[in-house]
Amino acid sequence: MASGTIDLDLDQDLEQRLRSLAARRGASPQALLQEAAREYVEREEAFERERDEDEVRYQHYLRTGEAVDHDKVAAWLDSIGTDNPLPPPHRGS
Repeated sequence: MASGTIDLDLDQDLEQRLRSLAARRGASPQALLQEAAREYVEREEAFERERDEDEVRYQHYLRTGEAVDHDKVAAWLDSIGTDNPLPPPHRGS
């Protein structure tokens, strides 16, 4: 896999903290930055996927008016972890 380079200017304090952490872990600062960037991008991509799914659900609601009753959702959530958990409610139920 080809790799690219992105120039990143860190303030002196953050750079020193990164170098110190890298030394303690026996890794390079670049490896730690790559790990951090990967985790950040994965987290943000997951957020964007969820936001897109929310938009689809919202548009469905606008088209159909279908929704799950709040009280039924609250009762279901309250039942989670109890001896008698309720099944999740569905639109129109």
